[in-house]
Amino acid sequence: MNDTDAIAALGALAQEHRLGLYRLLMHAGPSGMSAGDLADRAGLSRSGLSFHIAQLERAGLVHARRQHRNIFYAVEIDAMRRLLTFLTQDCCNGNPDICGELAATAALCGTTPETER
Repeated sequence: MNDTDAIAALGALAQEHRLGLYRLLMHAGPSGMSAGDLADRAGLSRSGLSFHIAQLERAGLVHARRQHRNIFYAVEIDAMRRLLTFLTQDCCNGNPDICGELAATAALCGTTPETER
């Protein structure tokens, strides 16, 4: 992950509806949620959902898949892992004990060459 990608991801999440959508999708897990259910749970109109989900998709945080006549959205978990790793890779200037659980979490979220973009 580079600065540009991190800024895009953080910018996409820096709005209450998009953050709420992302959290709903994170809770749903890899199977995701249908667009209709997602809009209903978030209290958004279908057009409002489309607007906000497009921002998350452009940032690479979610993806859509079509199943028959429905569209399902799900989180890109590897994208969040890369973002968390990027944000915490230099944690505490080489003193990971200062960061406590944050350093351990960042280590678990490390990316592999196959997931780097």
